Amino acid sequence: MRVLVAPDKFAGTLTAVEAAEAVAEGWRRQAPDDQLDLAPMSDGGPGFVDVLHAALGGELHLVTVTSAVGDPVPAAVLRVGATAYVETAQACGRHLVPEDAAETASTVGVGELLLAALDGGAEEVVLGLGGSGTTDGGAGLLAALGATADAALDGGPAGLDGLGAVDLGPARARLGDVRLVMASDVDNPLTGLFGAAKTYGPQKGIGEDRIAAVDARLELLAVATDRRTALEKGAGAAGGLGHALLCLGARREPGIGLVVDAVGLAERARAADLVVTGEGAFDFSSRSGKVPYGVAEVAAEALRPCVALAGQVLVGSREMRALGVESAYSMADLVGLDRAMADPAGSLAALAERTARTWSR
Repeated sequence: MRVLVAPDKFAGTLTAVEAAEAVAEGWRRQAPDDQLDLAPMSDGGPGFVDVLHAALGGELHLVTVTSAVGDPVPAAVLRVGATAYVETAQACGRHLVPEDAAETASTVGVGELLLAALDGGAEEVVLGLGGSGTTDGGAGLLAALGATADAALDGGPAGLDGLGAVDLGPARARLGDVRLVMASDVDNPLTGLFGAAKTYGPQKGIGEDRIAAVDARLELLAVATDRRTALEKGAGAAGGLGHALLCLGARREPGIGLVVDAVGLAERARAADLVVTGEGAFDFSSRSGKVPYGVAEVAAEALRPCVALAGQVLVGSREMRALGVESAYSMADLVGLDRAMADPAGSLAALAERTARTWSR
């Protein structure tokens, strides 16, 4: 039997590469004769560069950039031919931002990553958006590229207080003819009821009583740069980083779709008898551009069954099938949540071994 193993990261515990290896280890214990094809996946968030490096090869260039709170942090630019790939969470990820710094956290380090890609001679730069801890509308990135303003672009949303004018000319000149691609499945605009602050601010540490103030500062940025761009789908991605990139001429592509194409997942699914995906928490939000839903769509197009392995399964069988997944299995149900968190790789391997008893033939 041929099994395609295409999981996302298990947030906070396993990278996508580690998750795929754990599934393979457990599956082989039960079904050693099965042929396993490992295809770690990403939707543009943490792990984006590692997944693409594993699939595409290329050269990793290590750099040090400024984190969202001003500390030096290691990051990498993946160069494949004339295209560079950047994972914005390496500079402004949620893991780098304490909750009390939510209103001062900046994307300046993302701008530095982009500059590193430009300095390496890239003709196209693909930026994976996801997992950010910032809500500055991409103002820090604009500052790093040379944009100027009558307020502090590199001070997070707090620095935008009183903003009246922004000159994007130097930033656009620095980019020249380089093409920008933002890999994101987020449709939100920059501001408003469904904007970056209202939708994602609370999970980044912005209190409910501060959301309106942060949104108002993002509105100042929108007016000072391009109000129409701020209303476009994806402008609110990564705390508004999408807005800054759209202002610089970026085009938006679904993150999961970009990775699906890069790793040749459709062809690999057609060669398999079963597709296995997974993530930390499998719930109905998985439909919103998440890896399991994207992988399940590819499996369905290939007329192959898809099953999901997860830390926790938070949907019923009806919702599961609406996501295109035949069955979903939970580490928490098998070994308990505490053990699953303490030994995620071992617990995922045990779950894969148990699943193989049902699906391997």
